[in-house]
Amino acid sequence: MRRLRITITIDKSILEDVDHLVDKEKIRNRSHALEYVLNQYFHSAVKRTVILAGGQGTKLRPYTYEVPKSLLPIKGRPILEYIIENLKKHGITDIILSVGYLGEKIKAHFGDGRQFGVKITYSQEKKPLQTGGALLKAKKLLGDQSFFVIHGDVLSNLSLKDIVVFHNEQKKIGTIALTTVDHPTPFGQLKLHGTTLVDFYQKRPEIKSHLVNSGIYLFEPEIFNFFPKQKEVFLLEDVVQKLISEKKISGFVFEEQWFDVGTSENYERAIKEFRLPDQK
Repeated sequence: MRRLRITITIDKSILEDVDHLVDKEKIRNRSHALEYVLNQYFHSAVKRTVILAGGQGTKLRPYTYEVPKSLLPIKGRPILEYIIENLKKHGITDIILSVGYLGEKIKAHFGDGRQFGVKITYSQEKKPLQTGGALLKAKKLLGDQSFFVIHGDVLSNLSLKDIVVFHNEQKKIGTIALTTVDHPTPFGQLKLHGTTLVDFYQKRPEIKSHLVNSGIYLFEPEIFNFFPKQKEVFLLEDVVQKLISEKKISGFVFEEQWFDVGTSENYERAIKEFRLPDQK
């Protein structure tokens, strides 16, 4: 990325606020802080997301015989409410909920989203389409702007605006949010070279990397050019594999809390360890 040296005059109190952003890790120095703030202002206009909430939750039975996994409660509220709350916090209010198994219960709980301060439309699976097929079915609702994709069984307080800034800097078709875990084998493990993803190991029994796919993505509409032709049931992870082979996707590493509530063991851990937004 080409950078230019400039001289500016700025109010001292504003400059002090900018300096408070410098933590020597995410924000390296004053120049980086100013660039970060300007990027937040000019490039944080992603307003739309697809939440993939159509899974049958077979690894969460018996909990999911009567309740879809995205409605399972954590500290008295459904998982999906936390996801939507974090989206709204970062200005993302146009939400497409991809539903299938027990989808009528999700619709009954959230309706059009008005009571949660967002707009919700639904993409209904008539049969299980897997993650890629579900996203393809929602394509007609997305338009031609950048959009997030979030699995409906992940809990995180990740700053989505930070991903937007990073994604716009990288200028690739996609960005995956990555986190580190002690035991990565149940998850998709990924390797980075700089900020570019170079390898993806989908649920291997051996440890290849402690960086794992968080189930949070930011895509450009061009992602659909990489979907398989004349196929409606497929994994989004297979599309990611193709993007990695062509070096068209980046990895954004974050340290905020994250839970994949896809198994009974992980669900029970989230109940015990998940911290509410106002908790330290």
